[in-house]
Amino acid sequence: MSYYLELPKFDQSFAFRTFLNDGMTIVYPHFHKEIEIIYALRGRVNIGVKEDILELKEGESYIFPSGEPHYFLASPDSERYVFQFDLSIFDKLTIDNEQQRLIELFENCESHSRMWCTELQEEFNQLLILLYESSQETSSGKLFQVIGYLNLIISKIYLEVPKKESFGSTSRPAEMKYKETLDLLNTVFDYIENHYEESLTLEQISAQVGFSPHYFSKFFKRNTGQTFMQFLTEYRIKQAKFILSTEKLPMSEVAEKSGFSSVKTFHHVFKSEVGISPLKYQKSIQPETMKKEV
Repeated sequence: MSYYLELPKFDQSFAFRTFLNDGMTIVYPHFHKEIEIIYALRGRVNIGVKEDILELKEGESYIFPSGEPHYFLASPDSERYVFQFDLSIFDKLTIDNEQQRLIELFENCESHSRMWCTELQEEFNQLLILLYESSQETSSGKLFQVIGYLNLIISKIYLEVPKKESFGSTSRPAEMKYKETLDLLNTVFDYIENHYEESLTLEQISAQVGFSPHYFSKFFKRNTGQTFMQFLTEYRIKQAKFILSTEKLPMSEVAEKSGFSSVKTFHHVFKSEVGISPLKYQKSIQPETMKKEV
């Protein structure tokens, strides 16, 4: 079975999101570096975990650690909450060795709540419901609520969720493969994040992971479903959208700050990808006060 890397679309400033899916929302095999928690709100949810299929009963939850392959099958008459978050949001609370332990926490805890005691399941479910509800708030204190409930969930996992019976054993080869792939892709993404404003070439990026340009191209397409240049263009467009929606700058500066070689190239690529020109996009998304100033 082939798995593709998923890149969750988070808010620009906070790597967390949650949403409600019905049972007929099928999700194809994938993996990602973010932690994911599933809560079966109603009915029975059929999920694939690596090469196995299990049924999540109503009121049960499942924790996917970073890099664990999974997917969702059709599950009629069911609903599920999905929570995804990057451990980087806890960077200010941890130092390097603690962050590593946080990664290991999710790898080693018993993922399926069916294996927990009843009281722990009920308390954990209540925290998940409160986390979902707080994320739907529109008040200015919403972010503090979300972070608060995330911290409570992590502390609950630290203190009360049992360890897997296989805790401390060597990971299966399939699991190691996806973790290694994730590490390599993260190296690529980190390099892009720090150098996207420059004129990046396939040779430069493939050298970061020690691959030939030809092998890297196949590796990247196989695991992301995109060519490297498609991904880089999409990343630069996202940066341009953010700049256009938050700053009032000349288009030449927007093009330069988002990594395009010229205004002409920027205009052509942006219109091709988004469907409208950068200026029209800016006017459609900026607040009225900024529109008047442009």
